[in-house]
Amino acid sequence: MAVPAPIGILGAGSWGTALAILFARNGRGVRLWSVEAKELIPLAGERENRQYLPGMRFPEQLAIEPQLQVLTAAVSDVLVAVPSHGFRATLQQLAACAPGNLRLVWATKGFEHDSGKLLHQVAREVLGEQVPLAVISGPTFAREVAAGLPTAVTVASTHADFARDLAQSLHSPWFRAYTSSDMAGVETGGAVKNIIAIGCGISDGLKFGANARAALITRGLVEITRLGLALGAHAETFQGLAGLGDLVLTCTDDQSRNRRLGLALAAGRDVKRIERDIGQVVEGVYAAEAVYKLAHRLGVEIPITEQIYRILYAGLSPRTAVEALMTRNLKAE
Repeated sequence: MAVPAPIGILGAGSWGTALAILFARNGRGVRLWSVEAKELIPLAGERENRQYLPGMRFPEQLAIEPQLQVLTAAVSDVLVAVPSHGFRATLQQLAACAPGNLRLVWATKGFEHDSGKLLHQVAREVLGEQVPLAVISGPTFAREVAAGLPTAVTVASTHADFARDLAQSLHSPWFRAYTSSDMAGVETGGAVKNIIAIGCGISDGLKFGANARAALITRGLVEITRLGLALGAHAETFQGLAGLGDLVLTCTDDQSRNRRLGLALAAGRDVKRIERDIGQVVEGVYAAEAVYKLAHRLGVEIPITEQIYRILYAGLSPRTAVEALMTRNLKAE
């Protein structure tokens, strides 16, 4: 089998670094870049990302590349792992390098904040119709992936050969990738689950118990599915890793930044202060506004997301939000 060309990874946060380590351990060359060039300096010298993944040593196959133009000339595929609010700008920088026949994949989860567009729609606008696109999503915490703990994800692309190539490069005895053609479904699941996780954090912070958490997860999945179907997704996607799997993970484990934000909101803390203390982007905060506006535009009912939006952006108290959910008119499931 021919050795694939190196893959370029744009974004040196926890998730971008974890994926870089995974690809490199699997024998694929990696070129890791960040828009913040200064954050690459310690990575190159220390051969680990001590800010986000301390103790996770870089394999030899992982190289730091501060010049995006140099990176695009050396790789065949580019993976973007930046926060959703920086996705378009990162692609614009990539496009400015006039890359040749690159294929693009992203591990970013979210909608574009201002437009409410799915990220594959943004990629098409910036890069055109000819570039093969793919998305990686599923129940993943970066530290567990970097540590080599068992993990499974979904790789979605309308180019079956691209999805297959990525799955092969990701595959190891501890990491399994399933392929799909449903990019809209995989993207929707990865974005909306962050909002539901904030709600589960609030519920647990208020000591509402396991029953309430289970109800939020279950009805949250209904909201994800409703919105996804309105965007052209396949219903079965939401029963898989990028839907139910990612939702359960994010809602139930305190490694989730979104869940931790919800716990802190229940304690009466301010959103901006919580985000500063967490020290990384909490995607559910951005997604709540984007999804709230998008769902209203599409006429999709999303009561849990509406209440999370009002907590985050209208100053609604968490207890009042729960009361609003529990006192809605009775209906069939």
